[in-house]
This record gives sequence, structure tokens and C-alpha cells, in this order.
Amino acid sequence: MESKSERGPASMKTKTLMSDLKSKYADKSWNETIQLVRRCMEKTKGDGRVCEPITKCLEKINEALNVSSLAAMVSRLEMIAKQKGLGSHLSPTETVCYLTADMFYIEVVLLPGGRVEDVRAAHHGEAPVSSPSLLQLLRMKKFQEFSLKLDDLVSFYNIQGESDVKVKVYTALRHLETDLFKISHLPRSLRESDLHIDLIMNGRIGNVQPGRDGSPMTIEYYISPLDVLTGLSGTGEVSGGRVALVTVGSSDVSHRLQMQSLISSPPQVDSFGFPVFQPLTESCSELLPATFLLKLQPPLPMLNSFIEKMGKITDGVMSEKHLQVEPLPQLLLKTNKKQNSKISWTDWVQFVVPLPASEYHSYVFPGAEWGRESCKGALIHTVPFDHPGHVPALLDVLRHQAAINVLLASCFSNHNQLKDAGLQYDLRCEVLPESDHYLSVTFSLDDGNHLAVLQVTVVDSNQVSCRLLMPDFVDHKLDDFISRVLMRCMSIPITMRAIRRKVSSLTTHPLPAADPELTTAMESTSTPHSGESVPEIISAVYPSASVSHEAIEEERMASSPGYYVMSVASPVADNVNTDAVANPSPCASLGVYSHWVTSGLPAELL
Repeated sequence: MESKSERGPASMKTKTLMSDLKSKYADKSWNETIQLVRRCMEKTKGDGRVCEPITKCLEKINEALNVSSLAAMVSRLEMIAKQKGLGSHLSPTETVCYLTADMFYIEVVLLPGGRVEDVRAAHHGEAPVSSPSLLQLLRMKKFQEFSLKLDDLVSFYNIQGESDVKVKVYTALRHLETDLFKISHLPRSLRESDLHIDLIMNGRIGNVQPGRDGSPMTIEYYISPLDVLTGLSGTGEVSGGRVALVTVGSSDVSHRLQMQSLISSPPQVDSFGFPVFQPLTESCSELLPATFLLKLQPPLPMLNSFIEKMGKITDGVMSEKHLQVEPLPQLLLKTNKKQNSKISWTDWVQFVVPLPASEYHSYVFPGAEWGRESCKGALIHTVPFDHPGHVPALLDVLRHQAAINVLLASCFSNHNQLKDAGLQYDLRCEVLPESDHYLSVTFSLDDGNHLAVLQVTVVDSNQVSCRLLMPDFVDHKLDDFISRVLMRCMSIPITMRAIRRKVSSLTTHPLPAADPELTTAMESTSTPHSGESVPEIISAVYPSASVSHEAIEEERMASSPGYYVMSVASPVADNVNTDAVANPSPCASLGVYSHWVTSGLPAELL
């Protein structure tokens, strides 16, 4: 009772003050109110928490206002600078707003009415360069996206130490980018008919795009068939793959980083086509409290065993310490934007996956099996390293994990309300882990009296091997057919649908394992089921992909029998340099981590 009486007068006083403020400024414009709040914020000293309510209030006011004047644009830019810890000021002529940091600055050239004429970015010691992307964002008044771009600039210098240390780290990053470009342009053999897809999936450094407008270099390193179809349906261009930004980060331990390019121009290669690196000596490198980083977008759920592989590649720079581990399917559920957030990981999780022709599959993930330590992993946001030669091998591990994730996530669905609807499943499957890159799918045959097992081995991102175990039946041609189907669609439900139809036909018309007609049918089949293409099936299973009829026809005409966008073997495109065929991961000959060759890793990663 006493506390209530104490709070009562204070509450009444606050209401009175607010009423007085409202009446005092009722006739004032929003611009005048904003300027008053800003002046009050600038005069506030001491505990910064005092300004938090005012800051939030000012942000909401700015976001609600339409930026239609010079003063409003300046106010918005100053607010963004303050949020990012940057300084800001106007030129004497009040036509240029500067957003400043110790190591870079942004010039925003303004016009009357709050319009933007140009945006220029300048790193330390470099002349300002016009930034079309930043200019476009401000002209379209996409201030949130503009703010995120500033984060990229800040990340270049988010290093402990004085300005000279930050300059050296930035210099090292520029030389790293030069070497990554040299590696990406080394001649190699082609595996895919689509050159862009081949570059992403098989390029030593993936699809590399230089840093522009103050943004980091980007590497697109993996894309699934669904990503390809989704991108084609929307813009006519492939998009939606997994990307890594090449940047830097602070480190508690100093690392020797290059201060010049380590690959000669033109690059020298050994007899295996591997790049020859200059040794990291004191004359061409320095010890700095930083590492290079591959910043993964989106973050990638990874098994502990794969994280350990990356640690061996980087000689301990990449560490699994202090990572929060969870079962891999649980991590995939949390990071899947299209997945129902209400689904929780329990003793077992069941998904109902609808397919074309009103076919429904049930996929069960036993929690006890997937909860074993060997099946746990962590969500990886950044991969630290300190040598350009690490990147190809790191990307191979990332691609391998991404392929496993795509296969597991293909069994997820938001149609769980169908579980309680008395639905008769066409196929009931149980997905079990056998090792870090090997899983099995157990299902019942159409007669309901026998079980069959599909064993799936993800050798790497470009090779998936399948084996079907059925009672009293063995046919390696059927295994080869299933492997091709799975590689083409990277979807377990679509593959299980093809198996079910094939097994059904064999049950109705049994054939000897070595029957020539069956062999011919297996070798000539290029889609999971006669009359249906992979794009059509994927479109039916994933309506959100919205694959247009034109896109399907283009894919059908572009793909000859035997391969799709993720083909195992594709014809070589004309006029492409395929000399000096080399391992796509030129890492085994690097002295910086030659011990990796004998560390017991799988041969496919060497």
C-alpha cells in the first residue's frame, strides 16, 4: 500500500507534464519538434542510457516522416550515422553531408528538396569513388538497406589497435582479393553445360564478384536445383545461392597476413595445376591481431566433424570452441525461413510432404538417433583463415555440408496439419543418420509386408551415390538410375516417388536383374517418371518456386538426356579454356598446411 501511494503522485505529475508538453507544442510542426529533440540529445551528458527513450522516439519520428526536404534528409543521415557509431557534419555550403569514421568516409551530395545527386565512398588513403548502389538506395529512400551497407564498410576496420594497424589489415585484405581472383581464373575442366552454374559449383573459388561501392568481395559457392528454378522464374537470371563475403575480423592471437600478392603474374602452377604460392616471410607479411573471414550468408548449419575439417585446413585458425551444438535437423528447422516456426524438436519429428497427383509421404526423424554427438553441429556465421590457399578447400567443405543440408531439408514441410486428418500416406519413411555424410531412408513396400532401405552417400557436393536394398532383389542399374535422379533434383521425396513407381512396375511386371530391356530403360531414363520433367515435379512440390512454363521449356530444351543443372557428366561448352585440367581444390601442394594431406581426411577433399 505504501509503494502505491508513493507512485501515485509521481504518476500524476508525469501525466501533468505530458499534458503541458502536448498543449505547448500542439501548434508546432514536426520539423521544429525534431530539431528540439536533437538539440536536447546533443546537450545531454553523462550516462548514455538517459538518451535511450529520446533516441527511440526520434527514430520513430524520422521513420514516420516523408523525407521531402533537405533538412529532413540531413536529419535522417545523421540519425543513421549515430546508430552506426559514425560522425556526421554538413559542408559550409550545406550541400554535402559527410558520414565519417577513422578509416573511411561517405560523401552525400544533396540537392534542394532532399534529393541526392551523388554518393561517394573513400577508404583510408584512397580517393572518393562514386557508389551507384548507395546512390540508388538513397534516391529510393531505402534507408534501412543503406544502413546495412554501412555495416559492410565498418566491418573492414572492425579491428583492435591503432589506425596504422587497421590500415595494414585493410592492405592485407586487398592483396588477398587479388590472389583469390588469380586462383579463380586458373584453367580447369568443365562439368556442367551451364557455365554460370559450373562456376558456382565447381570453380576453385566459386563465382567471385569484386567488392564494389565499399562492399566486400562476394563468393557464390553453392546453389541447389530449386534455387536455380526459383531464380529463373523470377528474373530470368540464376540467383538464390549461398554466398560468402570476404572480409576481416579481430583475433585474440596475432596471425601472419600477407602484405603483397603471394601468386606471381602470370600465375605459376605445378604439374597438377595447383597454384604456386610465395612463402609467408617477414618481408612479405606481418603479424597482425586479425584474420581473414568468410562471412556466410545465410549462416550455414554444420556438423562438428565438418567444423573440425575446416580447423585442420586452417591449422587451428577455425575453432569449434564455444559453439552451441544441436542436432543437425534441429538447426535446419531453425534456419529454414519457409518452415513453420511452431515445430519443435522432440523425441521424433514427423513431416507430411505432398507431391503431384495427390501423393503424400510421411518422413520421420527419430530424435534419439539424430541426437547423438556425431549428428550434432552448430550454426556457422564466419569462417576465419589466414592464407588465400585455404579458401578452395574451405569452399569444398562448405559445399559438401550445403548438399547434405539441402537433402535433409527436402523432407521438411509445413503441411503437418495433415497428420491429424486421417490421411492415408502413399509412403511412410524413416530418415536415419549412418555417418556425417551417409544416411538411410527406411520405407515399406506397396505390399506392406516388407521393408526396403535406400542408402544415400553424399561423397561431395557433385557426387551422390545411392543403393536400394530390397528383399530378394539386386540391380545396380536401378541404383545408378536412383543416383542420377537424386543428383538432378537434390530432393529425397521426389526421388522416393520415382523409386515407388519403379518398384511398383517391377512388382507388377517382375524382370530379372540383368534383363536387357530394364537395362536399356534405366540408361535412357532422364527424368524421375516418364512424361514429367524435374522442373515440373519441383514446381508441384514447391509451389512457392512459381516456375513458369517458359522456364520449364527452356530447361527442357537446354538439357540433353542424362543431365540437368546438377549433372554428373555434361558436354563441354565451346570456346572455353579447358587446358591444364586440375583438381578444383588446389590445396594439397601448399606448404602452409601440407600436414593436411596426411591428417586422415577423406580422399575426396584432398
